[in-house]
Amino acid sequence: MHALAFSAALLYTALTASAKPAPGLRARQSITALSTAQIDTFTPYTWYASAGYCAPAATLAWDCGSDCEANADFEPVASGGDGDTTQYWFVGYDPSLDSVIVSHQGTDVDDILPLITDADIVMTTLDSTLFPGLSSDIEVHSGFADAQTQAATDVLSAVQTTMSKYSASKVTIVGHSLGAAISLLDAVYLPLHISDATFTFVGYGLPRVGNQAFADYVDAQSTSVTHINNEEDPVPILPGMFLGFVHPSGEVHIEDSGEWAACPGQDNPSTECIVGDVPELWDGDESDHDGPYNGVEMGC
Repeated sequence: MHALAFSAALLYTALTASAKPAPGLRARQSITALSTAQIDTFTPYTWYASAGYCAPAATLAWDCGSDCEANADFEPVASGGDGDTTQYWFVGYDPSLDSVIVSHQGTDVDDILPLITDADIVMTTLDSTLFPGLSSDIEVHSGFADAQTQAATDVLSAVQTTMSKYSASKVTIVGHSLGAAISLLDAVYLPLHISDATFTFVGYGLPRVGNQAFADYVDAQSTSVTHINNEEDPVPILPGMFLGFVHPSGEVHIEDSGEWAACPGQDNPSTECIVGDVPELWDGDESDHDGPYNGVEMGC
Protein backbone atom coordinates (compact mmCIF):
# COMPACT_ATOMS: atom_id res chain seq x y z
CA MET A 1 0.00 0.00 0.00
CA HIS A 2 1.22 3.49 -0.79
CA ALA A 3 2.25 5.43 2.32
CA LEU A 4 -0.50 8.02 1.87
CA ALA A 5 -3.24 5.40 1.52
CA PHE A 6 -1.96 3.46 4.49
CA SER A 7 -1.82 6.64 6.58
CA ALA A 8 -5.43 7.36 5.68
CA ALA A 9 -6.39 3.87 6.74
CA LEU A 10 -4.58 4.40 10.03
CA LEU A 11 -6.45 7.62 10.73
CA TYR A 12 -9.79 6.04 9.94
CA THR A 13 -9.30 2.83 11.93
CA ALA A 14 -7.12 3.75 14.91
CA LEU A 15 -9.99 4.32 17.31
CA THR A 16 -12.07 1.45 15.98
CA ALA A 17 -9.30 -1.12 16.31
CA SER A 18 -8.54 -0.48 19.96
CA ALA A 19 -12.00 -0.72 21.51
CA LYS A 20 -12.42 -3.06 24.47
CA PRO A 21 -14.45 -6.28 24.04
CA ALA A 22 -18.12 -5.89 24.89
CA PRO A 23 -19.13 -6.99 28.40
CA GLY A 24 -20.94 -10.25 28.88
CA LEU A 25 -18.78 -12.35 26.58
CA ARG A 26 -18.40 -15.97 27.57
CA ALA A 27 -15.97 -16.70 30.40
CA ARG A 28 -12.37 -17.05 29.31
CA GLN A 29 -10.72 -20.43 29.49
CA SER A 30 -7.05 -21.22 29.51
CA ILE A 31 -5.03 -20.39 26.42
CA THR A 32 -3.31 -23.55 25.26
CA ALA A 33 -0.45 -24.29 22.89
CA LEU A 34 -1.06 -26.56 19.93
CA SER A 35 1.24 -29.54 19.53
CA THR A 36 3.26 -30.06 16.37
CA ALA A 37 0.88 -32.83 15.37
CA GLN A 38 -2.12 -30.53 15.83
CA ILE A 39 -0.47 -27.78 13.80
CA ASP A 40 0.33 -30.20 10.99
CA THR A 41 -3.33 -31.23 10.67
CA PHE A 42 -4.07 -27.74 9.30
CA THR A 43 -1.45 -27.90 6.55
CA PRO A 44 -3.62 -29.50 3.82
CA TYR A 45 -6.23 -26.79 4.36
CA THR A 46 -3.54 -24.09 4.26
CA TRP A 47 -2.47 -25.28 0.82
CA TYR A 48 -6.10 -25.34 -0.33
CA ALA A 49 -6.55 -21.75 0.88
CA SER A 50 -3.40 -20.75 -1.02
CA ALA A 51 -4.66 -22.54 -4.15
CA GLY A 52 -7.73 -20.29 -3.98
CA TYR A 53 -5.55 -17.59 -5.55
CA CYS A 54 -5.06 -19.69 -8.70
CA ALA A 55 -7.13 -19.11 -11.83
CA PRO A 56 -10.13 -21.39 -12.44
CA ALA A 57 -8.54 -23.11 -15.44
CA ALA A 58 -5.60 -24.15 -13.27
CA THR A 59 -7.65 -25.40 -10.33
CA LEU A 60 -10.12 -27.25 -12.55
CA ALA A 61 -7.17 -29.09 -14.15
CA TRP A 62 -5.51 -29.26 -10.71
CA ASP A 63 -2.35 -27.96 -12.26
CA CYS A 64 -1.29 -24.99 -10.14
CA GLY A 65 2.25 -25.76 -9.05
CA SER A 66 3.12 -26.40 -5.42
CA ASP A 67 -0.37 -25.39 -4.21
CA CYS A 68 -1.85 -28.30 -6.14
CA GLU A 69 1.06 -30.70 -5.70
CA ALA A 70 0.72 -30.49 -1.91
CA ASN A 71 -2.70 -32.19 -2.20
CA ALA A 72 -1.98 -34.27 -5.28
CA ASP A 73 -4.93 -36.65 -4.94
CA PHE A 74 -7.54 -33.87 -4.94
CA GLU A 75 -10.41 -34.39 -7.39
CA PRO A 76 -11.62 -31.02 -8.76
CA VAL A 77 -15.30 -30.71 -9.68
CA ALA A 78 -15.97 -27.04 -10.39
CA SER A 79 -14.11 -23.72 -10.48
CA GLY A 80 -15.22 -20.19 -11.17
CA GLY A 81 -14.80 -16.47 -10.69
CA ASP A 82 -12.94 -13.87 -12.68
CA GLY A 83 -10.71 -12.46 -9.93
CA ASP A 84 -12.42 -9.10 -10.31
CA THR A 85 -16.17 -8.85 -9.75
CA THR A 86 -16.19 -12.44 -8.45
CA GLN A 87 -13.30 -13.91 -6.46
CA TYR A 88 -11.89 -17.18 -7.78
CA TRP A 89 -13.31 -20.29 -6.16
CA PHE A 90 -13.11 -24.04 -6.56
CA VAL A 91 -14.88 -27.12 -5.21
CA GLY A 92 -13.76 -30.75 -5.22
CA TYR A 93 -13.10 -33.82 -3.14
CA ASP A 94 -10.09 -34.83 -1.07
CA PRO A 95 -10.05 -38.65 -0.62
CA SER A 96 -7.37 -38.54 2.08
CA LEU A 97 -9.49 -36.20 4.20
CA ASP A 98 -12.76 -37.74 2.95
CA SER A 99 -14.12 -34.23 2.59
CA VAL A 100 -15.55 -31.89 0.02
CA ILE A 101 -13.27 -28.84 -0.18
CA VAL A 102 -14.50 -25.32 -0.92
CA SER A 103 -11.90 -22.57 -1.37
CA HIS A 104 -12.28 -18.87 -2.09
CA GLN A 105 -9.64 -16.47 -3.40
CA GLY A 106 -8.31 -13.86 -1.00
CA THR A 107 -6.71 -10.55 -1.83
CA ASP A 108 -3.41 -8.95 -0.94
CA VAL A 109 -3.16 -6.64 2.03
CA ASP A 110 -3.01 -3.53 -0.17
CA ASP A 111 -6.53 -4.35 -1.37
CA ILE A 112 -8.12 -5.79 1.78
CA LEU A 113 -7.34 -2.78 3.99
CA PRO A 114 -9.25 -0.28 1.80
CA LEU A 115 -12.16 -2.71 1.49
CA ILE A 116 -12.59 -2.92 5.26
CA THR A 117 -12.26 0.83 5.79
CA ASP A 118 -14.33 2.28 2.93
CA ALA A 119 -18.07 2.76 2.45
CA ASP A 120 -18.65 -1.00 2.22
CA ILE A 121 -17.92 -1.19 5.95
CA VAL A 122 -21.60 -0.44 6.58
CA MET A 123 -23.38 -3.47 8.03
CA THR A 124 -26.32 -5.10 6.33
CA THR A 125 -28.68 -7.97 6.96
CA LEU A 126 -28.11 -11.12 4.94
CA ASP A 127 -30.17 -11.86 1.83
CA SER A 128 -33.18 -13.85 3.06
CA THR A 129 -33.27 -15.89 -0.15
CA LEU A 130 -29.72 -17.15 0.40
CA PHE A 131 -29.96 -17.14 4.20
CA PRO A 132 -33.56 -18.10 5.02
CA GLY A 133 -34.77 -17.97 8.59
CA LEU A 134 -31.95 -15.91 10.08
CA SER A 135 -32.78 -13.21 12.59
CA SER A 136 -32.76 -9.63 11.32
CA ASP A 137 -30.50 -8.88 14.29
CA ILE A 138 -27.68 -10.61 12.40
CA GLU A 139 -25.72 -8.08 10.35
CA VAL A 140 -22.50 -8.39 8.36
CA HIS A 141 -20.00 -6.25 6.46
CA SER A 142 -21.83 -5.27 3.26
CA GLY A 143 -18.73 -5.60 1.06
CA PHE A 144 -18.11 -9.16 2.25
CA ALA A 145 -21.79 -10.03 1.85
CA ASP A 146 -21.74 -8.75 -1.74
CA ALA A 147 -18.60 -10.78 -2.51
CA GLN A 148 -20.12 -13.99 -1.11
CA THR A 149 -23.36 -13.48 -3.03
CA GLN A 150 -21.57 -13.43 -6.41
CA ALA A 151 -20.82 -17.17 -6.42
CA ALA A 152 -23.12 -18.51 -3.68
CA THR A 153 -25.54 -20.53 -5.78
CA ASP A 154 -22.79 -21.89 -8.05
CA VAL A 155 -20.80 -23.01 -5.01
CA LEU A 156 -23.87 -24.64 -3.45
CA SER A 157 -24.60 -26.56 -6.64
CA ALA A 158 -20.97 -27.70 -6.91
CA VAL A 159 -20.93 -28.88 -3.29
CA GLN A 160 -24.14 -30.85 -3.79
CA THR A 161 -22.74 -32.42 -6.98
CA THR A 162 -19.49 -33.35 -5.24
CA MET A 163 -21.27 -34.85 -2.23
CA SER A 164 -23.38 -36.99 -4.54
CA LYS A 165 -20.52 -38.05 -6.81
CA TYR A 166 -18.22 -39.13 -3.97
CA SER A 167 -20.84 -40.12 -1.35
CA ALA A 168 -19.28 -37.50 0.90
CA SER A 169 -20.81 -36.20 4.11
CA LYS A 170 -18.11 -33.74 5.21
CA VAL A 171 -17.58 -30.26 3.79
CA THR A 172 -14.56 -28.11 4.62
CA ILE A 173 -14.57 -24.44 3.63
CA VAL A 174 -11.27 -22.55 3.53
CA GLY A 175 -9.89 -19.18 2.54
CA HIS A 176 -7.39 -16.44 3.32
CA SER A 177 -8.06 -12.73 3.82
CA LEU A 178 -11.14 -11.72 1.80
CA GLY A 179 -11.44 -15.39 0.89
CA ALA A 180 -11.70 -16.25 4.58
CA ALA A 181 -14.51 -13.72 5.02
CA ILE A 182 -16.41 -15.17 2.04
CA SER A 183 -15.80 -18.68 3.33
CA LEU A 184 -17.09 -17.85 6.81
CA LEU A 185 -20.30 -16.59 5.20
CA ASP A 186 -20.40 -19.81 3.16
CA ALA A 187 -20.07 -21.71 6.43
CA VAL A 188 -23.33 -20.06 7.51
CA TYR A 189 -24.99 -20.31 4.09
CA LEU A 190 -24.31 -23.90 3.05
CA PRO A 191 -25.74 -25.63 6.16
CA LEU A 192 -29.02 -23.78 5.59
CA HIS A 193 -29.39 -25.66 2.29
CA ILE A 194 -27.57 -28.94 2.98
CA SER A 195 -28.82 -30.91 5.98
CA ASP A 196 -26.92 -34.17 5.51
CA ALA A 197 -23.35 -32.98 6.06
CA THR A 198 -20.97 -31.87 8.78
CA PHE A 199 -19.18 -28.59 8.15
CA THR A 200 -15.74 -27.24 9.02
CA PHE A 201 -14.36 -23.74 8.43
CA VAL A 202 -10.63 -22.99 8.44
CA GLY A 203 -9.73 -19.37 7.71
CA TYR A 204 -6.43 -17.48 7.61
CA GLY A 205 -5.99 -13.74 8.24
CA LEU A 206 -9.75 -13.40 8.74
CA PRO A 207 -11.10 -9.86 9.16
CA ARG A 208 -14.15 -9.38 11.38
CA VAL A 209 -17.22 -10.23 9.30
CA GLY A 210 -20.28 -9.37 11.38
CA ASN A 211 -21.84 -8.06 14.55
CA GLN A 212 -22.33 -9.65 17.96
CA ALA A 213 -25.47 -11.46 16.82
CA PHE A 214 -23.55 -12.90 13.85
CA ALA A 215 -20.66 -14.09 16.04
CA ASP A 216 -23.09 -15.63 18.52
CA TYR A 217 -24.95 -17.38 15.71
CA VAL A 218 -21.73 -18.86 14.33
CA ASP A 219 -20.73 -20.04 17.81
CA ALA A 220 -24.12 -21.67 18.35
CA GLN A 221 -23.93 -23.83 15.22
CA SER A 222 -22.40 -27.30 14.97
CA THR A 223 -19.89 -26.10 12.34
CA SER A 224 -16.28 -26.37 13.51
CA VAL A 225 -14.69 -22.92 13.21
CA THR A 226 -10.96 -22.11 13.30
CA HIS A 227 -9.47 -18.77 12.23
CA ILE A 228 -5.69 -18.60 12.24
CA ASN A 229 -3.81 -15.29 12.61
CA ASN A 230 -0.12 -14.90 11.88
CA GLU A 231 1.97 -12.85 14.32
CA GLU A 232 1.25 -9.08 13.93
CA ASP A 233 -1.09 -9.29 10.93
CA PRO A 234 -3.30 -6.15 11.21
CA VAL A 235 -6.20 -7.48 9.12
CA PRO A 236 -7.80 -9.63 11.88
CA ILE A 237 -8.27 -6.58 14.15
CA LEU A 238 -10.39 -4.89 11.47
CA PRO A 239 -13.09 -3.65 11.17
CA GLY A 240 -12.87 -2.32 14.70
CA MET A 241 -14.97 -3.48 17.62
CA PHE A 242 -15.94 0.17 18.11
CA LEU A 243 -18.08 -0.24 14.99
CA GLY A 244 -19.82 -3.27 16.45
CA PHE A 245 -17.85 -5.99 14.65
CA VAL A 246 -17.03 -9.17 16.59
CA HIS A 247 -15.06 -12.32 15.73
CA PRO A 248 -16.65 -15.68 16.48
CA SER A 249 -14.75 -18.06 18.73
CA GLY A 250 -12.08 -20.34 17.32
CA GLU A 251 -9.01 -18.11 17.11
CA VAL A 252 -5.56 -19.65 16.80
CA HIS A 253 -2.72 -17.13 16.99
CA ILE A 254 0.76 -17.85 15.65
CA GLU A 255 3.12 -16.03 18.01
CA ASP A 256 6.54 -14.60 17.17
CA SER A 257 8.10 -17.63 18.85
CA GLY A 258 6.37 -19.90 16.35
CA GLU A 259 4.04 -21.31 18.97
CA TRP A 260 0.40 -21.68 17.94
CA ALA A 261 -1.91 -20.56 20.74
CA ALA A 262 -5.58 -21.56 20.89
CA CYS A 263 -7.43 -18.49 22.16
CA PRO A 264 -10.90 -19.33 23.51
CA GLY A 265 -13.82 -16.94 23.35
CA GLN A 266 -14.61 -14.05 21.05
CA ASP A 267 -11.82 -11.48 20.54
CA ASN A 268 -9.77 -12.77 23.45
CA PRO A 269 -7.82 -9.73 24.79
CA SER A 270 -4.75 -11.68 25.97
CA THR A 271 -1.40 -10.58 24.58
CA GLU A 272 -1.03 -14.17 23.38
CA CYS A 273 -3.96 -13.52 21.02
CA ILE A 274 -4.36 -11.06 18.16
CA VAL A 275 -6.41 -8.38 19.98
CA GLY A 276 -3.84 -8.07 22.74
CA ASP A 277 -0.81 -8.54 20.51
CA VAL A 278 -1.91 -5.91 17.97
CA PRO A 279 -3.93 -3.38 20.00
CA GLU A 280 -3.60 -0.64 17.36
CA LEU A 281 -3.33 -0.83 13.59
CA TRP A 282 0.13 0.75 13.64
CA ASP A 283 1.31 -2.10 15.90
CA GLY A 284 0.69 -4.48 13.02
CA ASP A 285 3.00 -5.67 10.27
CA GLU A 286 1.39 -6.04 6.84
CA SER A 287 4.05 -8.53 5.77
CA ASP A 288 2.64 -11.06 8.26
CA HIS A 289 -0.70 -11.23 6.45
CA ASP A 290 0.37 -13.78 3.81
CA GLY A 291 2.16 -16.03 6.30
CA PRO A 292 4.02 -18.17 6.65
CA TYR A 293 1.43 -20.50 8.16
CA ASN A 294 3.55 -23.49 9.18
CA GLY A 295 5.82 -22.80 6.23
CA VAL A 296 3.10 -21.99 3.68
CA GLU A 297 2.93 -18.51 2.12
CA MET A 298 -0.41 -17.57 0.60
CA GLY A 299 -0.62 -16.96 -3.15
CA CYS A 300 -0.57 -18.86 -6.42
